[in-house]
Amino acid sequence: MVITGAQVLNVETREFEATSLWIDHGRIISNLQDEPYEALEHVDARGKWIVPGMIDAHVHMESAMVAPSELGKVLLQHGVTTIVTDPHELANVAGTAGIEYLIADARQTPLDVCFMLPSSVPCVPFDDNGATLHAADLRPLYQEPEVRGLAEVMDYGAVARGDEDTMAKIHDAYARGYHADGHAAGLDAHQLNVMRNAGLDTDHECMTVEEARDRVKAGMTVFLREGTVERDVLATIGAVTEANAGRFAFCTDDKTISDLMTEGSIDYNVRLAIQSGMRPALAYTLASYNGTVAHRLTDRGRLSAGQLADLVVLDDVTAVKVAKTMKNGQWVTETTATQPLTFTATHVQQHAQLADFKLPLTTGAANVIGVQPNHIETDHLTMTVAPTENFEADIDQDILKMVVVERHHNTGKVGVGLVHGFGLKHGAIAGTVAHDAHNIVAVGTSDEAIMRVITQITQDNGGIAVGDEHQVLATMPLAIGGLLSTSTYQVAAAQLDGLKQAYEVISEQPLSFDPFITLSFLTLPVIPTLKLTARGLFDYDSFDFIPVATAATTESLAASR
Repeated sequence: MVITGAQVLNVETREFEATSLWIDHGRIISNLQDEPYEALEHVDARGKWIVPGMIDAHVHMESAMVAPSELGKVLLQHGVTTIVTDPHELANVAGTAGIEYLIADARQTPLDVCFMLPSSVPCVPFDDNGATLHAADLRPLYQEPEVRGLAEVMDYGAVARGDEDTMAKIHDAYARGYHADGHAAGLDAHQLNVMRNAGLDTDHECMTVEEARDRVKAGMTVFLREGTVERDVLATIGAVTEANAGRFAFCTDDKTISDLMTEGSIDYNVRLAIQSGMRPALAYTLASYNGTVAHRLTDRGRLSAGQLADLVVLDDVTAVKVAKTMKNGQWVTETTATQPLTFTATHVQQHAQLADFKLPLTTGAANVIGVQPNHIETDHLTMTVAPTENFEADIDQDILKMVVVERHHNTGKVGVGLVHGFGLKHGAIAGTVAHDAHNIVAVGTSDEAIMRVITQITQDNGGIAVGDEHQVLATMPLAIGGLLSTSTYQVAAAQLDGLKQAYEVISEQPLSFDPFITLSFLTLPVIPTLKLTARGLFDYDSFDFIPVATAATTESLAASR
């Protein structure tokens, strides 16, 4: 095949060139305008732009809440031809069985899914997840051709003290010619150097220009992130210059199937970058070539001889309007009829009762998790609460009860805390998506409403549910480990939209952020600052558990912020 007439991106010069692409047996054999070849097929692309297939440099595919085979159908439509995924969500639920399931199901899609083996299962030793993976457990998985290295190392403490198992995981990746991703949320310049000395060479947790620049100075590649909750591109894109652009790529980290269908994936990151003033040629280079360099994927990311014929034809280069996508020399269509593979490795186990949700408060003040809309970090609020034998909700101050119920081993552990920012007027929501241990997490205006939605998702063997004070209003079953739907991506997206509509009923106001994925991150103790686990309220700053009630001087909400 030869494609002629288009403006083709040269990522080496970061410029578009009027040239041709010659393709044979799934690879580009030339990007010269004239060649002594005889093409069997001529494609006239006059008026179009062609860029390399886009690459998501860091994503937890489970956050889309559909199986990999369904996810591929959506991402390819948006010009994404490769994703680099950390399967630590399902790994935290089911261990190596979860990783093996994702690899097997991903083989049904033309989308290339490169797996970075999860480094932190559990993310911290005191979390109550479903499995523990040591270096010895991960080594056999390097035999899978899709495995390309070690995923984000989140336990900074383990790195700083030279934990033997953590360092063995990093060493194993480099010994096989791969590399190890970092996770530097909240780290200062000294701590960044500690991470780099351990071999961790990327980070995706930047929320400001200053943070991004600090990581580049430390020798890291920065993945600028735009997910469903982690909306950081506009706040960080200013760190990129023509001189340092090679140190940046794009990622989504966590994005729901609904947002992928409506906003897009990496194509949306590119759109935001261009809207912020970045040259299109540079933005598309970040979206393709730079990610391949970071992950040592030498066979893609450029439109030159010897590379895979992964490319995107654009009708509008500035608006990022995808006309069609080519993967391995074949135009992508949605004619492939696949179904998610069956997953039976786990089931939801818990026996929580209303008495487990009791929260006496006698001091008149409480430590409260403050939601930051569209961010996964939280505020540590100190708020005034009326003394009570069992706090349930203060609607006027928007303080709600939050619970986390261990669901993997039926231990009976239940953590109870308070959260500000969900704006519920009545009812509750619950889900089995709760990073990274993925226990049951719920928030609501009464203990009975919380129990009702928890009971529903337990009966569904995992999922998300919304209910009012009388009944369950909407559900999304997630039978694959409590994280993924067995349905088509269209059905899953419709169910998620139904959950959002139900949430607007119980909040009595339009959505301004995604409440479900926001709730799912309020249990992740390696992200600042207050989080809730099945063992109780955790303070990132002191890296220890703290009581909900506090004797500290009470402050107004504004002062707390």
